[in-house]
Amino acid sequence: MNFNVTLKRVVDDSYDIEIGYELYGTLARDLSQGLAGSRKRLAVITDDRVEKLYAAKVLESLREAGFNAEMFVIPNGEKSKTRQMKEFLEDSMLEKGFRRDCAVIALGGGVVTDLAGFTAGTFGRGVPFVNYATTLLAAADASVGGKTAVDTPLATNLIGMFNQPKKVYIDISTWKTLPREQISSGLAETIKHGCLGDIELFEYLEKNIEKVFDCDRQVCEYICEHNCRVKYKVVMQDEKESGLREVLNLGHTVGRAIETVSDYKLLHGQAVAIGLCAQAKLGEKLGYISPENVARVQDLCQRAQLPTSIPGYIDKQKLVDKLYTDKKVREGKLRFVFQKQIGEMMCFGENQYGKQISREQIGEIIDKM
Repeated sequence: MNFNVTLKRVVDDSYDIEIGYELYGTLARDLSQGLAGSRKRLAVITDDRVEKLYAAKVLESLREAGFNAEMFVIPNGEKSKTRQMKEFLEDSMLEKGFRRDCAVIALGGGVVTDLAGFTAGTFGRGVPFVNYATTLLAAADASVGGKTAVDTPLATNLIGMFNQPKKVYIDISTWKTLPREQISSGLAETIKHGCLGDIELFEYLEKNIEKVFDCDRQVCEYICEHNCRVKYKVVMQDEKESGLREVLNLGHTVGRAIETVSDYKLLHGQAVAIGLCAQAKLGEKLGYISPENVARVQDLCQRAQLPTSIPGYIDKQKLVDKLYTDKKVREGKLRFVFQKQIGEMMCFGENQYGKQISREQIGEIIDKM
């Protein structure tokens, strides 16, 4: 006997991104108007750095709007993005009586939005969540796309899921409290977006990148909007990374590996900047990008106060080995995505954006960095 379980459905995962300043009240108002349905229990997930700066304001706004909001705090930094920390959040929420009738507010940077989004996707078999991004990195990388994940000892982001938020809030006013190196880290993802799909953004950064450190209102709003547009154009066409979305990994094959090998001494954006320079140098060798444009990529990273060479404490052989834990590896073969000059990506066939690279090819580049 055979039973066919028909479960076809059309799902609309569209959501808004709101860019502005001190959006705590807007968040509370949107939730009051049904952003997360009728849920009144809210788990605000943040880290111990953001907790001291913004959590009280967010909790006050939510509670004044009639919500039963509780705060759950993790240590800041990439080392918190683990399965064990996800388990800690789940157990803590359960102990506080949270069940399927709750929603999650991710308040913080990329680690918080990744971890909270993944937790929301599995808690009670899935509850709604929103992202309230407080860093340039989160604004650039976590604002569009719905990728959520945790790291493992082997590599970053190997365990996770696609889980779209109900809305994203990008609060530019929070950038004024960021350490300089955190602004630099976020600029790496912004430079990446210019490299892969927006030459106008890249050229704008060449003229204005120092103003980002001063949190110039016009400049910050411009890069926020363009970051979102670049990711939107890609994710809209390929939500689940079956082809085109792979280009968003530009610089990340080397970047993720060096981030892990450094034991997270390097911030994510610092590692990505080194990865951007590595792919550009290899791309030049393969004829995809001119020496002049490689120099532009390196110069812009340096002006953003980002590293463009591999720190001396990194074991380069171990780094090459770590490349083979990347998600783009297929049947044990290493694959890279490459920019085509500035503002465009190489395509190697119908919907094929990754190219197989030998250990010797990337090893030679890494040895010279």
